[in-house]
Amino acid sequence: MTDTQIVEIGLQAMTISAKMSAPTLLTALGIGFAISLFQSVTQIQEATLSFVPKAIACGAALLFAGNWMLHEMMTYTTQLFEKIPQLLAS
Repeated sequence: MTDTQIVEIGLQAMTISAKMSAPTLLTALGIGFAISLFQSVTQIQEATLSFVPKAIACGAALLFAGNWMLHEMMTYTTQLFEKIPQLLAS
């Protein structure tokens, strides 16, 4: 196993982890921004007002993107397992 292969596997792992977390993080970011804008306009400072919609939206994002996330993770894992003989031979 060469250092180039190790860096490639690490880069792929970081890329897939960024792809997996993007739907929920972007949803939480968007909802959080909208709620904070609403709170600043109406001057309502209620902590649960920001938490509950974010939790519901993140759950919905996981529900809609879950199938894609599972497919991406299975593809990555399958490719990694297929590379094992090549990596051990190097």
